[in-house]
Amino acid sequence: MPKDMTQETTIFTRRESEARSYCRGMDNMFVKAQGAEMFDQNGKRYIDFLAGCSSLNYGHNDPDMKSALVDHITNDGIAHGLDFHSDAKAAFLKAYEDHILTPRGMDYKIMMTGPTGTNAVEAAIKLARKVTGRRNVISFTNGFHGMTMGALSLTGNTDKRGGAGSGTLGDVTHMPFEGSLGENVDTLELIEAMLSNPSSGIDAPAAFIFEPIQGEGGLNAASDAWMQGVEKIARKHGALLIVDDIQAGCGRSGSFFSFEASGIKPDMITQAKSLSGFGLPFAALLIRPDHDIWKPAEHNGTFRGNTHAFVTARIAIEKFWSDKTFEKEIASKSVMLTTALQEVADLVPGASLKGRGMMQGVDVGSGDLAGAICARAYEHGLVIETSGANDEVIKFLAPLTISSELMREGFDILISATKEVVESHKIAAE
Repeated sequence: MPKDMTQETTIFTRRESEARSYCRGMDNMFVKAQGAEMFDQNGKRYIDFLAGCSSLNYGHNDPDMKSALVDHITNDGIAHGLDFHSDAKAAFLKAYEDHILTPRGMDYKIMMTGPTGTNAVEAAIKLARKVTGRRNVISFTNGFHGMTMGALSLTGNTDKRGGAGSGTLGDVTHMPFEGSLGENVDTLELIEAMLSNPSSGIDAPAAFIFEPIQGEGGLNAASDAWMQGVEKIARKHGALLIVDDIQAGCGRSGSFFSFEASGIKPDMITQAKSLSGFGLPFAALLIRPDHDIWKPAEHNGTFRGNTHAFVTARIAIEKFWSDKTFEKEIASKSVMLTTALQEVADLVPGASLKGRGMMQGVDVGSGDLAGAICARAYEHGLVIETSGANDEVIKFLAPLTISSELMREGFDILISATKEVVESHKIAAE
């Protein structure tokens, strides 16, 4: 690290909380980004296969979104509006209705929650309990739903749950996600048996919540049949169905919502991350109209709805979701992605592919190995991270707008890094 950079970054170790994480393994000072590329203060270029953990599905600094936001700001457009009516909010809601809901035959109210995904999850479980009069919520192994206390109670990861200290993480039953007990175990059958047994000790659920593709949990992708099965069980037992589409949504799976192919009809859908299109904080909860029983201000927040995000989100929707062109591009890149990831998997004995769409990765079986590969790739100019219960999955989350050429260049780096690390591990073992 150059001396001048070391001097500048000491402010982080001196003043920033120990909670910081990404910067520990990727400690360069980033100063500029465009599309799927990032640049540090020394001008070194990095290909971005992380995209703000799927918050930048349309890339860094999309020119159309940037232009609209600059115009809004320079014209003294509303910057903060609580939940007042505003022209920016109206335009966003109209675009969402016209290009997202109506074409899919979906009828939902849109609740502006606090600015992050965990706020949307908190609102969802709070409303489910209010609607049903029940407390218990069923979530799934390897699930991740946020870091505030209610959302954290739904999360499976031990380390993240440990952040709650001595706080209570109750009123939740964790059930096995599809495939989590092995290919030959029908987890739907197990869940139904537990709920139908009056002596199982499981309280009648207010809701089920799951991610169609578990982002932090290791890219475990639920099948259409499994999602349909969970919906059927929820209906049978009088529970609401909540789909957490925060990381897998906004095109990451191949369609705007990651559950579309399954045909299920959730009672609520959480959205955040790439909802703003530009990386701005913005989260929302879609609610079936008959469940929207909130009293005014019964669930609110100072930053419920980000007016600047309304501006960029509208552009994102109109630019990428007004027809099927973008979906077709994602489908084409997804095939290329699967092929490229298989090249990586072939270098690691026992490795396997995970996920679907543009949310795929390689399970290399070891967190140490996956971490070493990602670290070596970073040295060569590629930003990529791991996921899974033991960080054993190398996870691809590049912007959906990345060019095929740049994606190939990034994979050449990843393949080279994998070869280097696998070879070094062989030598160490000898």
